[in-house]
Amino acid sequence: MLRRLLLKRSGSTPGGTLWDNRRCLLICCIVATANMQYGFDSAAIGALQAMPGFLAVFGYKDPSNPIGYNIDSTVQRLITSLLTLGSFLSSLVAGAFSAYLGRRQALWLACILNAAACAIQIATTSKGVLYLGRLLIGFANGFFVTFSNVYTSEAAPAHLRGVMVALFAYWVNIGSILGAVIDNYSKNRLDKTSYQIPLACLYIVPTILFVGLFFVPESPRWLLHQGKEKQARQAFEKLRRGTVDDTTFEIEWAEMVKGVEEEKSLATSVSVIDMFKGVDLRRTLLCYGMIACQTASGVWFLIGYQTYFYSVAGITKAFEYTIMNTCLGFIGVNIGMYAMRHLVGRRAILMIGATVGCLCHLSSAIASSADPAGVRTGPVLVTFTALFMFSYNACVGAASYPVATELVSSRLRAWTVGTATSLGYLLAWLTNFTAPYFINPTDLDWGPKYGYIWAGSNFLCIIFFFFCMPEMKGRTLEELDEIFAARVPARKFPEYQCVIKEQVVQTVKAQEMEAGIDDKPASKFMEN
Repeated sequence: MLRRLLLKRSGSTPGGTLWDNRRCLLICCIVATANMQYGFDSAAIGALQAMPGFLAVFGYKDPSNPIGYNIDSTVQRLITSLLTLGSFLSSLVAGAFSAYLGRRQALWLACILNAAACAIQIATTSKGVLYLGRLLIGFANGFFVTFSNVYTSEAAPAHLRGVMVALFAYWVNIGSILGAVIDNYSKNRLDKTSYQIPLACLYIVPTILFVGLFFVPESPRWLLHQGKEKQARQAFEKLRRGTVDDTTFEIEWAEMVKGVEEEKSLATSVSVIDMFKGVDLRRTLLCYGMIACQTASGVWFLIGYQTYFYSVAGITKAFEYTIMNTCLGFIGVNIGMYAMRHLVGRRAILMIGATVGCLCHLSSAIASSADPAGVRTGPVLVTFTALFMFSYNACVGAASYPVATELVSSRLRAWTVGTATSLGYLLAWLTNFTAPYFINPTDLDWGPKYGYIWAGSNFLCIIFFFFCMPEMKGRTLEELDEIFAARVPARKFPEYQCVIKEQVVQTVKAQEMEAGIDDKPASKFMEN
């Protein structure tokens, strides 16, 4: 095996480019499509609330409303928030599930649950049964988001992990665009097919994912933690072999094995309590804070209610503006992925996103306060909402899951990311449940002045990112384990010199010498 180290040499950066890692990128893309479902569902269901065909069944006639119908705020809260409540519950149990079955099995289960939930929602005209379908599809979405992002984090090379895990935001936005476009073309139907068509389209992503998972290897790190080293090696070869040079492959594999062995030596078991012990407590709190900042940005309010929000504000072409915003978000994700890879680190891009988000919400709120019924208020609202969706997806949206999955230890990743995701869903549920009370004309009727709350929460995010968030760009997961174990302050992460890679390289070098190889490819790796 070691003699194969002589066969390939590369003068490029260790680990290779995206093209060099195209097999791993393709596999991560397949798994990350699971996130499309959440974006599609959120956009589609949010827009249904401004669709006469849907409101004729689940709402009531209201001549005073610009769209001729309205919906009770309680029904509105439940059909939107039960998705996040179900996601909260499934994310909460994701850690326990992962102790017995792998990432692929969890995603397959989510596909099956999604199919059942879609059938329930398409067939029913009962609000109670609709609520059940929303809760069940939320449970499926919790597994989709948690396990797809855990998998991509564990499968991606260190220098490309930001890009590959950011596929979360990439696919969420594609799903949002598709959901908004399909709603736009079915909104003019005045019968039940107006909302049954978007609901039926929720079968598409899980079907593609279900088939694609047959060609995806299990996470090598999960297999190592299960004591299945042979299967882990085979899975790792499917992800890397033939796309990077053999020296890089052997060193990354040896580093992964060593990291898992060191984690196992520190803990004899893996349980939810371990997240709140020793150095893992800090990592857990940072992960929770990162996911909470997603909700604190105000994005879930706009994803769930922007079409209805535009409609009750008297803005024409509400559906078209929603499509525009989702397209801008998609453009933002691509720019954010490039920026994380080539321009700035995680910490800087998070601070930029929170700052712009704060200013966008504040501007909309001030414009509404100054001239609530003015003809210029509508364009201001559309402009700053569009700017927010672009900046959020380019910054916080693109970086949130790469950061959250990097922050936690390998043995606790499913537990910590799962419970953090459940916290995010709980906060999103709280947002979706309370937002109609603020914006619905029959309740507080704040309208755009609701932005004052989100401007304040974005300001708190800026403080959190500045004082607490470390810079982790370019570090392997095993290196991050070492840095956190050394209790390095957040500001000193970039300058810390890790020893785990050097130890692995020395081990590989010793093996080369024993095998009669004196060309020192491992040493060359470290020099690069």
